[in-house]
Amino acid sequence: MTDSLEEEEEREEEREEEEEEEGEKEEQKVEEQEKEEEEKMEEGEKEEEEEEEEEGEEKTEEGEEEEEEKMEKEEQEEEVL
Repeated sequence: MTDSLEEEEEREEEREEEEEEEGEKEEQKVEEQEKEEEEKMEEGEKEEEEEEEEEGEEKTEEGEEEEEEKMEKEEQEEEVL
């Protein structure tokens, strides 16, 4: 009688340990997924910032070109006068 109780207790302990291990593994998976998602978001934000910088540089270049053209026109107008 006692043997079967001890065996049952041992099986119960083993089951609890297995469940605990499975829970820990599942928790690790969730943490890894969250970390990957966070990294993807950060990477996306970096790419977005780089694109914005590039667009800003392009706009700056366009603005400089427009400014040069205006100055050239003004110089030509002054020469005409």
